[in-house]
Amino acid sequence: MIETAFLALGLVLIVEGLAYALAPSLVEQLLELLRTFPEAMRRNIGILAMLLGVILVWIAKTLGA
Repeated sequence: MIETAFLALGLVLIVEGLAYALAPSLVEQLLELLRTFPEAMRRNIGILAMLLGVILVWIAKTLGA
């Protein structure tokens, strides 16, 4: 189980790092856009992203990862 957590954390850091390395201005634009959303909407977006992540991890584990 801990291996999966480390794998997931590593993949998140890779994706985050790529976003900042390849398109830092796009990241800034996205953050500005997020600031315009109400707090409840940002919270819902976060919950949906987390749910999608759980589903993807579950699918990966089901497929044998």
